[in-house]
Amino acid sequence: MLLPGVLFFILVAYIPMAGIVLAFKKYNYNDGIFGSPWNGFDNFKFFLQSGDAWDVTRNTVLYNIAFIIVNNLLPIIMAILLFEVAKKWFRKVIQTMMFLPYFLSWVVVGAIAYNLFNYDFGLVNGLLRGVGMEPIDIYNTPAYWPTILVIVSAWKAVGYGSIMYLAAITGIDTEMYEAAEIDGANVFQRIWKITIPNLLPTVIILVLLAVGNVFRGDFGLFYNMVGNNGLLFESTNVIDTFVFRALTLTSDIGMSSAAGFYQSILGFVTILAANYAVRKYDKDRALF
Repeated sequence: MLLPGVLFFILVAYIPMAGIVLAFKKYNYNDGIFGSPWNGFDNFKFFLQSGDAWDVTRNTVLYNIAFIIVNNLLPIIMAILLFEVAKKWFRKVIQTMMFLPYFLSWVVVGAIAYNLFNYDFGLVNGLLRGVGMEPIDIYNTPAYWPTILVIVSAWKAVGYGSIMYLAAITGIDTEMYEAAEIDGANVFQRIWKITIPNLLPTVIILVLLAVGNVFRGDFGLFYNMVGNNGLLFESTNVIDTFVFRALTLTSDIGMSSAAGFYQSILGFVTILAANYAVRKYDKDRALF
C-alpha cells in the first residue's frame, strides 16, 4: 500500500535533487546538466549582488508570517463558531460556502481580482465612480497589494483550515463540555478552558509545517494575481516568482537554480530551528 506514495516521492522529490548541481555550473545546452563547466559560487554571487535577493527574501518571509497568523487564526475562530451552532443544516450551508473558494484555480481567482480592481471597468472603481468618488489605480499602486494578497489568501484558505480545526474540536471528549456546563461555565469559558487548550497540539503541528515553508511563496497566488506587472514587483515579488521570471525572461538557468537552492537551505534551517524551539518547550509536541 505504501509503494505508490514511495514511488511518487522518489520520482518527484528525490531524483530531481540531482539538478542541484546546476546552481554551481555555467549551464549550456550543448553539454547538458552534468557536462556543463563548474563555476563555483558565481551564480550565488550574481543572485546576491543583483539587488533583488534581499527584497524577495523579505517579501517572502513577511507574507508568509502574515499568512501563518491570519490563515490559522480565522479558521480557528470559524471552526469554534461552527461547532457552537446548534442547527446542523446551517452549519453545513456555511461550511459549503466557505469551502468553495478552496477549489477555485488561482487563474480563476486572478481573473476575478482583475475584474474587481481594473481601473477602467473594475467593479470597485465602478462603485466609486457611481458615488462620485475618484477611482483608485490599484494595479499601479504597490502599497495596496500586501493587504489584497493577505485577504485573498485568507478567503481561499479559511474553508479548508476550518474543516481541519473543526475535526479536531469534534474529537474532544464531550463529557468535559457537559461537566463544565453543569458547573456553570458559560460558552466563552468552555471555549477558553476546554476547546482552545485541546486545539493547541493541532495548531502547533500546522504552524510548524507552515514555518517550514516560510521561505517558500505561494507561486499560484503571487503570479496569477500580479502577472508580469513590473510596477508591483517591489511589494509582491517573492523568491518563487523571482526564480520563474529569471528563468523565463532572462533564461539564466544557473542563477535560477542558485536562488532555488538558497530558498531550500533557508527553509531547511528554519524548520530545524522551529522544531528545536518547540522541542525545548514541550518535546511531545515537536515534529521529530
